[in-house]
Amino acid sequence: MRDICEPLLAWLEEGRECAVAVVVDTWSSAPRPAGTMMAVDRAGEAIGSLSGGCIEGAVHALALEVMESRSAQIAHYGISDDEAFGVGLACGGTLDVCVVPVTDPAALIAFLHAVRAESPAALALRLPADPAGSAPGDALGGGSPWLAVPVEDATVGGLGHPRLDAHVAEDARGLLTAGSTRVREYDSTGRRLGGGTRVLIVVSAAPPRLLVYGAIDYARALAGLGRFLGYRVTVCDARPVFATAARFPEAHEVIARWPHDHLAAEIAARRVDPSTVVAVLTHDLKFDVPVLAAALRADVGYVGALGSRRTHALRLAGLREAGLSEEELGRLRAPIGLDLGARTPEATAVSIFAEVLRDASGATGLPLTSGAGPIHR
Repeated sequence: MRDICEPLLAWLEEGRECAVAVVVDTWSSAPRPAGTMMAVDRAGEAIGSLSGGCIEGAVHALALEVMESRSAQIAHYGISDDEAFGVGLACGGTLDVCVVPVTDPAALIAFLHAVRAESPAALALRLPADPAGSAPGDALGGGSPWLAVPVEDATVGGLGHPRLDAHVAEDARGLLTAGSTRVREYDSTGRRLGGGTRVLIVVSAAPPRLLVYGAIDYARALAGLGRFLGYRVTVCDARPVFATAARFPEAHEVIARWPHDHLAAEIAARRVDPSTVVAVLTHDLKFDVPVLAAALRADVGYVGALGSRRTHALRLAGLREAGLSEEELGRLRAPIGLDLGARTPEATAVSIFAEVLRDASGATGLPLTSGAGPIHR
């Protein structure tokens, strides 16, 4: 939802009438996950995408319809649905989409402000009855269908019953910790063991972090690609003359500090986690060894280091002298990136993030033409 956060927030704050479509669930090769959003205003302007172009035309028409009826609807799109196949969902996937007219924007606005501030938050959407009858309908009447759940602040909005709001808020904070978007089911008064009221809880966690050590030309390309991919980017270098915001406009922050001191402070403050990417681009042992030793012992998702194989051999020797085990050294991706024939900083950045995505997903990294079965996991 980060892709539509700013324009949708602007619509809602200026009072523009609109409908929001949200992916509720997916199966097989559906390209976008649950929680993905698209919005359509009264004039027909659209922002966001639910499927990379496959079903947007049908969802657009449904959004205009629900604005007229002022009644939310759930629609199914998939290969078994002739109408949906006709509008282009030929990938074999299936999507359930809930389209909701926005009549009370307070909860949506609160949630989008949290997303913009990169603060963890959840948005609960009370789902309407499923016209196909494959899932229970909404047992509540009236009230807003939205509830915004920040991590610490009070909730905004309401789903129709105080106990439902309380249980959904508790479940939403649990899902925030797990980082997952899910549908939960309750009875008409919010009891978890009941049924009839389905609530989609959309989670927006803080963006993953990219920590780039070494203020060189490759760092600028990597920072730009990292920001494009949704990472919060920090560039750090011990040399103040090179670690400047003017040289790295794509970075969220540029810090002049010894890399290992900076990383130690981030670890101590619990600002790194398994989604964090650490890229050491200095290829200078006096910088590399201390920061890599800290990174390889930390709970981060990816650690890579730029440099030739000769440089890497010297680096490994220094890390062994620093006491790192072979298991810890096995986490290091160096020379950094996949073998894509990259020579420029921009192409090298692509090769690095190709390796990051492969490792994070557990995918093979092989050409899709060499495999079979669904391409989206």
